[in-house]
Amino acid sequence: MDINYIHSLFLKCKSVSIDTRKIESNSLFVAIRGERFDANTFAKEALEKGASYVIIDNKAYFIDQRTILVEDSLVALQALAKYHREYLKLPIIALTGSNGKTTTKELINVVLSKKYKTKATVGNLNNHIGVPLTLLSFTSETEIGIVEMGANHKKEIEFLCALAQPDYGYITNFGKAHLEGFGGVEGVISAKSEMYQYLSENDKLAFINLEDPIQVEKAKTLKSYSFGINKENANVNITGVKANPFVVIQYSGLTIQSHLIGLYNANNINAALAIGKYFGVDDTAAKDALEGYVPENNRSQLLSKGTNQIILDAYNANPSSMAVAIENFIQLESPSKIMILGDMFELGQESQQEHQAIVTTLLKEQNVQSYFVGSLFYSNRIEAGHFHFYETFDAFSSHLKEIKIENSTLLIKGSRGMALERTLDFI
Repeated sequence: MDINYIHSLFLKCKSVSIDTRKIESNSLFVAIRGERFDANTFAKEALEKGASYVIIDNKAYFIDQRTILVEDSLVALQALAKYHREYLKLPIIALTGSNGKTTTKELINVVLSKKYKTKATVGNLNNHIGVPLTLLSFTSETEIGIVEMGANHKKEIEFLCALAQPDYGYITNFGKAHLEGFGGVEGVISAKSEMYQYLSENDKLAFINLEDPIQVEKAKTLKSYSFGINKENANVNITGVKANPFVVIQYSGLTIQSHLIGLYNANNINAALAIGKYFGVDDTAAKDALEGYVPENNRSQLLSKGTNQIILDAYNANPSSMAVAIENFIQLESPSKIMILGDMFELGQESQQEHQAIVTTLLKEQNVQSYFVGSLFYSNRIEAGHFHFYETFDAFSSHLKEIKIENSTLLIKGSRGMALERTLDFI
């Protein structure tokens, strides 16, 4: 496999695709085998739809000189991405963490784009395929690249850092996510810290949130730039943090009114402010960027439906994000509050314990009507006047059809597989 040659062909193309449904004219199509399909079978279709070249790893589907045959298409994609990253030599900021990665990435991007030509991970393309595609989206015009990295097992962040070779890194937090793959919370901390290891070994800089004692401890030997809330010793310090429901902060004599819900988003805003400050973005420009950002895709969206206000946070859930969402919701001022919580997946042996902990925590919140949806919560059901358990979404939706919810504030949160945004159809 001659990566230099493949890269020369890639530079002639407008984009890279692994999905023939999204083929653009003059693109490079990479045929990656999946568990249920062999993308080599789509190589001919890709060329017919306008791809200039196709990379395949099954010689039975070789077409003509536009076909690049390699031993493994995924390995070729990753090698090409690494080569392109080294070819461009642009500064790259990488971020990972259990919660808040995508929101923080978007905030960093809008702030830095006030001064630079930036390019960031699209959506949550943050795995062993998404990160290479992100790197290949950077061009000679990109001044700063922002790469989100996700992981559900050890050594994954290490691998992604080797591809992206970040100059700067940030870990949002170390929470209870993907516990099944990491083998518990200590495994999460170890795996996410693989980014710190890369930064240390390559003399790069870490952005550190002083609110997180794990970050502070892990980054002691790193070059760092810090931020915090009411932390005078931080490089960037914010004060006056409030959320009812939108986060408002004070910074450098400015009041920043965000469209983000939840006190936990103050740290995400602070990270973007700190990174913007480090790269010389004007404070007023950063304020404008943060105030103009509106979340979407079921991530802490505030919606109105009839007489109800709904916080829709149904993109994903784990014990850490569920806990802070509940904590924030409880402190909101509303005469009638309803929580609709769906099962949390990928928790392995700790699943029973973590669902039980959420239920137990809410026992004392008798002024909040709590609806639990899914078999995992159902197996931890407790009899209480303000508790309602449903083993399936169908059972829950059938109940919703029979009642009328009015003049209430609702929190809807659950793992992606629960698709709790469907609840909106019945309110």
